[in-house]
Amino acid sequence: MSGPLEGVKIIDLTAVISGPLSTMTLADQGADVIKIETPYGDYARHVATRRGGFSASFLNNNRNKRSVTLDLKQPAGLETLKRLCKTADVFVQNFRPGVADRIGVGEDAIREVQPEIVYAAITGFGFAGPYAQKPTYDPLIQAVSGLTTIQGGSDEDRPRLVRTIVPDKLTAIQASQAITAALFSRLRTGKGQRVNITMLDTVVSFMWSSDMGGHTFIGDEMEVERAQSYIDLIYETSDRYISVAVMLDKQWKAFAVATGREDILDDPRFKTAELREENKDDRLNLIQEILMTNTSEYWLEQLASHDVPCAPVLTRKDMIRHPQIKTNETIIEMEHPDAGPLRQTQQPGRFSRTPTEIRFGAPRHGQHTIEVLQESGFSDAEIQSLCASGAARTDEHDA
Repeated sequence: MSGPLEGVKIIDLTAVISGPLSTMTLADQGADVIKIETPYGDYARHVATRRGGFSASFLNNNRNKRSVTLDLKQPAGLETLKRLCKTADVFVQNFRPGVADRIGVGEDAIREVQPEIVYAAITGFGFAGPYAQKPTYDPLIQAVSGLTTIQGGSDEDRPRLVRTIVPDKLTAIQASQAITAALFSRLRTGKGQRVNITMLDTVVSFMWSSDMGGHTFIGDEMEVERAQSYIDLIYETSDRYISVAVMLDKQWKAFAVATGREDILDDPRFKTAELREENKDDRLNLIQEILMTNTSEYWLEQLASHDVPCAPVLTRKDMIRHPQIKTNETIIEMEHPDAGPLRQTQQPGRFSRTPTEIRFGAPRHGQHTIEVLQESGFSDAEIQSLCASGAARTDEHDA
């Protein structure tokens, strides 16, 4: 077995991050993902941080997929794609709204050849409305969703971006889950359906569970969101940074004992959880003053021994080598035939009976064109004709 989705065939027309990460999740879980690329190829193939002709971005979002290069502007290329869809379970695209219909791969066109397919469409702001046709990039979604003001701390402070592409990656997770749910529904009903995912909806939904309390009760909305504190929960010690999260009464008492500062338990500002919240900045400043008096190693040992929630602040280089990461087997090493030895992560979801597997690394551009066409019933003469006309193209290694 090579994962719980073994036997599922996915036609993937997505590019860059949100779509490819979503379909790579499904590929890792066993699906046969056929990545359809234009003659130019996925844009992510051409970005920086490269080795052996591959970018790190493409490698990290496209393993376990087979690449087929088709020129969909040519009628023969479009017809070839539709023939591939006849035996597919899922079709995924992340074009701007209207583009898929215009180039002949909209839902209606695909259902003509596979009526019960799960047709998934990923877009930025929406499928209709004033922003539907806007070019979409991660910072724009962070801005419109309100995520930048949450990161800034309050409505009055300078908005700040989260320094990783949260909207893209969250959308990938939501899309893979929604596609799997649609496949489960089809298994029970025999009927396929359309799945629409927008980056904007994904981020707003993500925020609502913890950051929109001031706008949950209709009629009692907050006019202006203000920061609960100007201090975060990262503290400087005498040598490095650590994080300490003291929430409960017992943790506040344990912190006082662990640091030898039982006197703070008598401070009227911190007697109760409510008072500690009202005097949050004073409390956090006090914690910072205490932790600055010794090293991170000392405090982590002291605090952990008293069951105070704490952790080191790790750089990316440190994180890779941390014993918890090693115990979890989060990061694996593999050999790519062109890019060489790689370090990547396993899927977070671990299955006891159908474990996921990295069967092969990200493909070369058009590496599997001939192989996939042969499997789909194309004759050698048809394949030669498609390649000669440029409607289909193969990897130069195989040319």
